[in-house]
Amino acid sequence: MEYNTQRSQIVIPEYGRNIHKMINHAFTIEDRDERNNVAHSIVKVMGQVKPQFKEADDFVQRLWDHMIIISDFKLDVDSPYPYPEKEELLKKPGKMKYPSSRIRFRHYGKAIENFIEKAMAMDDGEEKDSFTYYIANVMKKNYLMYNRDSVSNQLIYDQLSTLSDGKLELKDTFTLQRTSELITRSKPSQSKGTQKRSNSTNYKKGKKTFHKNNR
Repeated sequence: MEYNTQRSQIVIPEYGRNIHKMINHAFTIEDRDERNNVAHSIVKVMGQVKPQFKEADDFVQRLWDHMIIISDFKLDVDSPYPYPEKEELLKKPGKMKYPSSRIRFRHYGKAIENFIEKAMAMDDGEEKDSFTYYIANVMKKNYLMYNRDSVSNQLIYDQLSTLSDGKLELKDTFTLQRTSELITRSKPSQSKGTQKRSNSTNYKKGKKTFHKNNR
């Protein structure tokens, strides 16, 4: 019995050992034309093994590249594509750059600061007011994820003012969503009060502005 520990290493396990054996067999074929024909057959079988690759634009090239990689770049065939560069594949990826800017309130994250900058750049009017109201509600929701007990609306107003250097304020007609609405998935109240309908409309307008600004 032959154990896997006694067998040669599989370079790309997704293709299985039989594909690797077929590629190793191609090395033994001395006639170049025959070896090329075998290589094309191997690529077809590889495509059947990995049909999900067909969605990619470079489907066929990827199969040829994988066959060359499995052969340790030593299979001498007339590939319709340039051979992949071994040095390029073995090269270590560069270090990722992490944001170095300071976040004043970590529980809101950098995204809220970006939203506030966009709101500050908007012209005064209903759209800016609705977007500011939307931001304030997201701030309250994020704060409650950080501290689920409670948060006063005044604290959100103060921190919105701090983050915007006093340039963004909510109109007196705006009331933030209740804590229970932000931290639960229960159905909204059926109350049809004028103030609640107005807040809901402004929230939807702000959300629409958010999506428009982030396209």
